[in-house]
Amino acid sequence: MASKKRLPQEVSIFLVLIGIAAFFEILGWFIVGQSFLTNVSRLQIIILQVSVIGIIAVGVTQVIITGGIDLSSGSVVAMCAMVAATFAQSSNWPKIVHPSLVDMPFIVPLMIGLLVGALAGFINGWLITKTKIPPFIATLGMMVTARGIARWYTDGSPVSGFTESFAMLGNGLDRWMPVVVFLLVAAIFHVVMRYTRFGKFTYAIGANPQAARVSGINIDTHLIKVYMIAGLLTGLAAMVAIARIKTAQAGMGLMYELDAIAAAVIGGVSLSGGRGRITGTVIGALILGVMLSGFTFLRVDAYYQDIIKGCIIVAAVVVDQYRQGKRSKKT
Repeated sequence: MASKKRLPQEVSIFLVLIGIAAFFEILGWFIVGQSFLTNVSRLQIIILQVSVIGIIAVGVTQVIITGGIDLSSGSVVAMCAMVAATFAQSSNWPKIVHPSLVDMPFIVPLMIGLLVGALAGFINGWLITKTKIPPFIATLGMMVTARGIARWYTDGSPVSGFTESFAMLGNGLDRWMPVVVFLLVAAIFHVVMRYTRFGKFTYAIGANPQAARVSGINIDTHLIKVYMIAGLLTGLAAMVAIARIKTAQAGMGLMYELDAIAAAVIGGVSLSGGRGRITGTVIGALILGVMLSGFTFLRVDAYYQDIIKGCIIVAAVVVDQYRQGKRSKKT
């Protein structure tokens, strides 16, 4: 008897996205008396908000696939933002940290932000692989430390007055640049994870670390690379975020790590490691954005939104555990 063909997981998640959007559209007409989907400005805001979280989520997805976790993303966003922002200021703007007689090319603060993020990721990976402490503890420590550095660097003062060239990173192409960056990052790492040795090693480590080690994979080196990429993408997300809002603050990035993890989990990435795709994470980020915007559209209070978000994350994990249980029974 032929086995039933199942829809690819990404297709199922995409159908959920369509269902959620239709749900808010119907409620919008009954409760608010307006359409949820035909408001172009609202949809633009959703996509722009999703872009920053989505860039982080692409890196977090790779970490989770290895069986790890990264709780430091939000604080690393703040740290990268504060350090790089002082190099992105116009020479005509009062300086907080160091004086600059000329406007620096946008590539300078961009590279500084990426390097700071990559350094944070390297420290996370080194601590996990060399000291053998759990990823939860290592990244929790980085979360606290990075937030402290962000506040210390400018003594808590916000940084504004960016050069026009740097601001284009968040407002170029008629304000769609964050979306372009997000889609480009997602496309690159979709190819990397599916068709390169790096991706195969990442899945192998998450699925069975012992088998991966026996097959000749240098697990420690690879994990450091994965965490560095996650930190690098977090730094990129920070650059896009501050270029878009034209200011950097030590308190920014709060809860970004949980939103990124939620996007990955909703998108079908297994917290047990070894399974998940970048395309699923992209759809998961869109689901998260549509839900939060939909609740705001329906005038649901913010604390109810957090409660619902938490329930959805737990439900996604429960579904994942159920699927794993069915797979183990078959094998």
